[in-house]
Amino acid sequence: MAKKIIIYTDGAAQGNPGPGGYGVVLKFGDQEKELSQGYKHTTNNRMELLAVIKALEALKSTDYPVEIYSDSKYVVDAINKGWLRAWQKTGFKKKKNPDLWQQLIPLLNKYKPRFHWVKGHAGHAENERCDKLAVKAAQSNNLLEDKGFKPDLPLFD
Repeated sequence: MAKKIIIYTDGAAQGNPGPGGYGVVLKFGDQEKELSQGYKHTTNNRMELLAVIKALEALKSTDYPVEIYSDSKYVVDAINKGWLRAWQKTGFKKKKNPDLWQQLIPLLNKYKPRFHWVKGHAGHAENERCDKLAVKAAQSNNLLEDKGFKPDLPLFD
């Protein structure tokens, strides 16, 4: 069987928005690596996207196929159903998280990963592991600022 890079990702937010984090498990043969980080004020969808970005940024080779497993319909459907291409054509007009989508696009072009949706909190071992990493990161004392997070502005003063 040909070698491939397998990536599992998850994002979490304690409140939405609120403190959040992402968790990643990368696998290649018998090698494994975990990544996680927490943020002070963010959303679940931003953390789901950031998990994929950070996973792809960690790769050092384009020589192997990449498979990404996520429980985020937001991420998986945006890519697999072609929504991302349509959003890109409209300059992400009225779409949330354009900063992260624009960060992800060159990584998608470079690594050409295949995306697979897995049901969250359903006993999938690696997804559960990523969830634990994301939640732990969100609850840590080492929270970063999510500089791209833009809270919805109030309609009235």
